Amino acid sequence: MSTPAKGYAAHSAETPLEPWNFERRAPRADDVSIEILYCGVCHSDLHFARDDWGMASYPVVPGHEIVGRVTAVGDAVTNYKAGDIVGVGCMVDSCRQCSSCNSGLEQYCAEGFTMTYGSPDRHDNTLTQGGYSDSVVVSERFVVRMPEGIDLKSAAPLLCAGITTYSPLRHFGVKKGHKVGIIGMGGLGHMGVKLASALGAEVTLFTRSESKVAEAKKQGADHVVVSTDESQMAAVTETFDFMLDTVPVQHDINPYLNALKPDGTHILVGLLEPIEPPVSGAGLVFRRRVLAGSLIGGMPETQEVLDFCAEHGITCDVEMINIDQINEAWDRMAKGDVRYRFVIDMASIREGNSAA
Repeated sequence: MSTPAKGYAAHSAETPLEPWNFERRAPRADDVSIEILYCGVCHSDLHFARDDWGMASYPVVPGHEIVGRVTAVGDAVTNYKAGDIVGVGCMVDSCRQCSSCNSGLEQYCAEGFTMTYGSPDRHDNTLTQGGYSDSVVVSERFVVRMPEGIDLKSAAPLLCAGITTYSPLRHFGVKKGHKVGIIGMGGLGHMGVKLASALGAEVTLFTRSESKVAEAKKQGADHVVVSTDESQMAAVTETFDFMLDTVPVQHDINPYLNALKPDGTHILVGLLEPIEPPVSGAGLVFRRRVLAGSLIGGMPETQEVLDFCAEHGITCDVEMINIDQINEAWDRMAKGDVRYRFVIDMASIREGNSAA
């Protein structure tokens, strides 16, 4: 049987989030039922709900940085039991049969992965609904275990911001001795600084704002370059092995390509639009540089980043809010007024902010 749930939903691209009662699908044999404790607030939530990417369906409950407690498991579940503390990230299903899925790279599923919210369920075609709610039902394959000792509130964004930056650093082999530039100092950027540093790299943050220099060093950056200062950019020409570009809006990447050594790699994780201004082919060809992209990680790597962060004491810097503050939080997030992730205490939806 389906179960009643309470959440906050967008009913159109123009209206604020508001309380909404809805039904979670009936659990299947391989499903884990989860009481949501915390949910991070990602900029993608805002983009999706405002239909900035032209793919929204309504009503939609956003949220894909979910930490919760298992309340029940299906008969076929082997890895979890009631009471376990678990996480759910950006995807809740995939075809499970293609070469990517068979390699633990479900994010690159040949059929496209099923998003945690706003995607048709592969079995019953109902619309998936996310973590701005009191509960969720997810196949155990797409659930990860929260390591003992990790701070649950600040670990929630690791399920998106953490894995989005960790996956390319691991895939491209960042290690001790490498020089890594992190472009942008938002939710993704500050995690990139922490993770690259923990992997042993010498880390430089690139920011447009002089005001972020001290903060970047506090986060673990060895150096900071103010990218609007031409002399500072000239001083780092052909310096870096890797650039991790977390900026989600249009920006000129050519100056950053010039900061790469020959054979250096520039990795896009934030920008999903056509690149403007165009990339100079000469900047790639004459130095055999690589322009690459990376999505989130697959399920094995998502578990890996949680374990890595627990081992190294890495968490996301968060500001806690109640669910009825979500529209204000979105307004602030759109203005860049958060250091660096809002996280919703979902107890607030059970303590009086009930859906209408």
